[in-house]
Amino acid sequence: AGVMITASHNPPEYNGIKVWNHNGMAYSPAQEKEIERIIQEKDYITVDWDNLGSSEHLNITKMYMEDVIEHVKVKAGLKVVVDCGCGAASYITPAILRMVGCEVLSLNCQPDGFFPGRDPEPTPENLKDLMDVVKVSGADLGIAHDGDADRMVAVDEKGRFADFDKLLTLIAREKGGKIITTVDASISLDECLKEVDGEVIRTKVGDVHVAEALIREGGSFGGEPSGTWLHPEFSLSPDGIFSALKLIEIVSEKGPLSKLLDEIPSYYNIRDKIPCPDTKKDNVMEKVKEQLPQQFTEKIQIDNIDGVRISLEDNSWVLIRPSGTESYIRVRIEAKREETARKLHNISRSFIEKTIRGL
Repeated sequence: AGVMITASHNPPEYNGIKVWNHNGMAYSPAQEKEIERIIQEKDYITVDWDNLGSSEHLNITKMYMEDVIEHVKVKAGLKVVVDCGCGAASYITPAILRMVGCEVLSLNCQPDGFFPGRDPEPTPENLKDLMDVVKVSGADLGIAHDGDADRMVAVDEKGRFADFDKLLTLIAREKGGKIITTVDASISLDECLKEVDGEVIRTKVGDVHVAEALIREGGSFGGEPSGTWLHPEFSLSPDGIFSALKLIEIVSEKGPLSKLLDEIPSYYNIRDKIPCPDTKKDNVMEKVKEQLPQQFTEKIQIDNIDGVRISLEDNSWVLIRPSGTESYIRVRIEAKREETARKLHNISRSFIEKTIRGL
């Protein structure tokens, strides 16, 4: 196994531990529960102090960078602005981009666990400096990571924050074959994969579920709209640095990022979260599963992979999921027109709020 000290995109006062299997895949929920059981029951395996084994320092950074470069083909000459948020990729991403021939401008690329430059979550609000620098410097694109660099987000050459779903679709269309994604991914992915005879397979939200499906289905690529992408030819763990190189590879071969993203169908999205006591979540979701689909006409598919996803004939859809970490019911709506999305949102939110009050 491998162990990583990380709080991902959370503020500096947070910390955590992530455990990895020998094949590079994160521990599954069942494995994590077993660790919790061992800790709670103090069911440890103990050894004497003089039988603890030994440690060895490996230059894994050099090994990693060499391995990444072997898997990408970037045409030299692109100008890239990189914002690592003072996180784990601060040295590696700028260096590896220079190694493949990019001209690099760096922001917040000095490691500092207090994240003085910006919050580690790579949102549009936190990346205004990156967007401005890309535009005024005439760069071809910008790249940003979260704290531990398992995610990658991008800014096009016009200084626009790249839509998460469109980035996922862009990479998936290039890969083709079986694409593994989560229930909250856009229908634009399905539309574009049809053009290359690809197939979309959806899983529960979470990179470990994507990794498991990649193995099970023999997928060519997997990812979540959050910017967490998995490339099975390289690793079964999400890797923001490798993902950045693959995106730059596409831009170096096929032209401006703005043009590539604008070619992908656009949908109107609404994301909402409704306060709900944890004790009521199961009952609320049971009512959603049984009764909410009846509120919609022309429904064509209902999936219960992770929460309840209701797909409609016009390609719009509704996803209702309980938050696993907060006292909320999460709602995501996608539709071609804003009017349709707002109508679906009003129906869904009203139903959920009424259900919560009635329990």
